Amino acid sequence: MKQTSKSENERVIVVGGGIAGIAAALRLAEEGVPTLLLETRRKLGGRATSFDDVRTGERLDNCQHIAMGCCTNYLDLLDRLGVADKIAWSRDIWWIEPGGRRSVVRPGPLPAPAHFGASFLRARFLSIDEKFAIALGMHHAAYADLDACASITFAAWLERHGQSPSVIDKFWAPVVVSACNLWPDRLAASEALHVFQEGFLAHRDAAMIGVPTTPLVELYDEAERVIARAGGELKLGESVTRVSTNEVETAQGERLSAQAVICAVPFERAVRIIDERAKHFDGRFSKLGELEHSPILGIHLVFDRPVMDVPHAALVGMGTQWLFRKDDAGTRIHAVISGAFDWMPLSEEEIVARVLSDVRACLPPARDAELVSGRPVKEKRATLAPTPQSISARPTTTGPSGIILAGDYVRTGWPSTMEGAARSGYLAAAAALGRDEEWALKPSLAEAPLYRSARAFAHLVGAS
Repeated sequence: MKQTSKSENERVIVVGGGIAGIAAALRLAEEGVPTLLLETRRKLGGRATSFDDVRTGERLDNCQHIAMGCCTNYLDLLDRLGVADKIAWSRDIWWIEPGGRRSVVRPGPLPAPAHFGASFLRARFLSIDEKFAIALGMHHAAYADLDACASITFAAWLERHGQSPSVIDKFWAPVVVSACNLWPDRLAASEALHVFQEGFLAHRDAAMIGVPTTPLVELYDEAERVIARAGGELKLGESVTRVSTNEVETAQGERLSAQAVICAVPFERAVRIIDERAKHFDGRFSKLGELEHSPILGIHLVFDRPVMDVPHAALVGMGTQWLFRKDDAGTRIHAVISGAFDWMPLSEEEIVARVLSDVRACLPPARDAELVSGRPVKEKRATLAPTPQSISARPTTTGPSGIILAGDYVRTGWPSTMEGAARSGYLAAAAALGRDEEWALKPSLAEAPLYRSARAFAHLVGAS
């Protein structure tokens, strides 16, 4: 029988090298804990990574991932990796209609939650009646009790608060489907309202949009060095077939022991590799089968001339939801379609044709431009589908088995986003170290005094 070494008794094994696994391993290594990070692929990042396209030889992101000013823990992770300066920030949110008419929403001089008020009133893609309806909806969103809204869909909540189909199509849906990767008719209202409360209303910097200026996979280069300095190791191309409380088994049959194991793989894989005995007495794992996926489609477009002169834009009323300019000239565009269930069966040619039609409808310079290349990338299992049923089934970080879970699907107080993944990794590291949540997490942006006072008053009088 193999004897367990002292180092094995002290180390922590993290299975999965996505954002959650990286975050957990980094925090452990910074505390001097020997950490073994195992990742099946030959690169880090999980679903938020890049690939070398064999057709063009270019390094492309799986999909355009963005940060927001309210993503305090994900931004902290980038800072710990030394790549915080590789994010380009913008306060402007552009909306472009068919025909090319533009509106821009940006923070003004008023304090939160009124900071978008002036530019919102000037926005041309909404009528006066639609703006009034949205303002009323925002009022209710600001004071909503998230726990009380977890069992209904966002569509039901919007209908309850007088939001018309046109307002939903033009404003509410584009925001929440890009943030939560699900449409209002299936999305849990609590997830959508979290986005508006923390991402738009609480702080004037919360809605800032940050776009990586380098391929996503290059953001994680420092992780291996941090882990190694603490006596740990990163193993890429290492598949794990079984996870238990203090041991993992690899595809090669090797058994690796540790003081704690963090399972940071997607939920559909966690179900397959968690030890069967642990499943019998830890109720978290039986609920993983209730979770669902939601897909994202990213399309890389290259034109023969400049077609886009703003860094990003939401397309009003189009199937293609967002465009991101990928070079200074504006010849390269990354189009994004979230909650892309209807797009998954389409061929690459059909996808490119539809997206190109939307781009040419909204960006006049694209009408005379020739498309040099179009490369769709389907992520069928991009995120958790945050339905009311899935939300109630999200597992906690720890449970009776002692196996520690991490991933964007874990219950963190945040939707299934990169921020949620970073938070889950930090909480997993805290669990392995016996630390509390206060040690683990960076606090959210402080609520603006006006917003905080208004919410306190609303709760006092029983608003919901």
